[in-house]
Amino acid sequence: MRLSSLFTSQAAASSAFIATTLFTSSVSAQDRTTEQGEAQITDPGQECAPYYYAPVSAAIAANEFPPIWTVATIVSSDTNAQAKYQSIQSQIPNIPPKGTQPASLLGDFSGLSYPSSDPDCWWTADQCTTPKLAGLPPDLAVVPEPDTLGYGFDDGPNCSHNLFYDYLSQNNQKATMFYIGSNVMDWPLEAQRALADGHEICVHTWSHKYMTSLTNTQLFAEFYYSMQAIKLVVGVTPTCWRPPYGDVDDRVRAVAHALGLRTIIWKYDSNDWRAGVGNVTAANVDQNYEDLIARAQNGTYATGGTIMLTHELNNFTMAEAVKFYSQLKAAFKYLVPMGVATNQTQPYVETNYSLPSFEQYISGTTTLTGSASNPTDGSSSSTGSGSSSGTTSGKTNSTGAADRTSFDELGMLAAGAAFVGFAVKLLA
Repeated sequence: MRLSSLFTSQAAASSAFIATTLFTSSVSAQDRTTEQGEAQITDPGQECAPYYYAPVSAAIAANEFPPIWTVATIVSSDTNAQAKYQSIQSQIPNIPPKGTQPASLLGDFSGLSYPSSDPDCWWTADQCTTPKLAGLPPDLAVVPEPDTLGYGFDDGPNCSHNLFYDYLSQNNQKATMFYIGSNVMDWPLEAQRALADGHEICVHTWSHKYMTSLTNTQLFAEFYYSMQAIKLVVGVTPTCWRPPYGDVDDRVRAVAHALGLRTIIWKYDSNDWRAGVGNVTAANVDQNYEDLIARAQNGTYATGGTIMLTHELNNFTMAEAVKFYSQLKAAFKYLVPMGVATNQTQPYVETNYSLPSFEQYISGTTTLTGSASNPTDGSSSSTGSGSSSGTTSGKTNSTGAADRTSFDELGMLAAGAAFVGFAVKLLA
């Protein structure tokens, strides 16, 4: 989750920047105007070179969204957002923000005196998932189906994810993708690929901050503009979300619920996002995967499934998913998206797209007929808008087989290229 985890030295970052610069000259030969064309690019340097996407550029120029990678606030000219916020204000409980900004935005709650009784059902304090405020549904921390893993990835769309998504497609594996609104604006064609490939898309906020630290209007805007970005780019409006770092309390849940979003958390953390940070090593992440597999093998999930937190944040996190995929498939009877595991067959506000039920999915129907309303096509420009860069496609590419060797060869280049495309946006 922290972008700093992508690099172990300035030299690595510099090398990635040079590599990206060298690759950019060849990008013009690729079709970077459609999701299908973008998906054919499997070189991470090309994938992560900026491109122009008209709908995003036009929306930014019209001040329809807050600045990307900053804490969202309601745009002063956005009367629709203002009206929506006013309509839900009465549903927001009188729970103050946790900590003091700006430190609290990054999870520093030092100096905060919070009761041990956990009156706000604050996950960060007590891993509480059953709200204490009446009318709020429990968080989804495990899945109900036995021997089942709720399968999903946070922090996308990643500009270099084509090989990873190719791998999922080749295995007919669907997942829940928790997308950051600012990433969607940066990499719109990548975001489109998730829907084209049959994955479920959920919200992962606009700027990936600790949500309990935000004011009510900031909370609203983090949700609202992420939903609007996904609608603009992909054509659907999600009905689910996951809090960055799991940081949620009943005030945050209330705003999400008022906007029609189900809260999804996790039972286990792979810690893949922390590899290389502090004392967390790749071996630690491997062990977390192996521990989950061992629990599945010994019958821990015989009466109900589980969820583990994993990411498409960088090359390492995606490579780990590939590395352990076959073992997870062997240990669990089923790997399914969160919506499938809970029979949420209408995953979006729009009714022209459906997910299969759990029974349909495990019987082999992993995708149902249906499509989102097509977003306005973009057109490519060598000058770009600077707001997007990416890759995507809904079609499996025979030359893009993503095996462990392919990911190892990519090394940290994919992460480095993503770093350049993100223009140093900190994933706190």
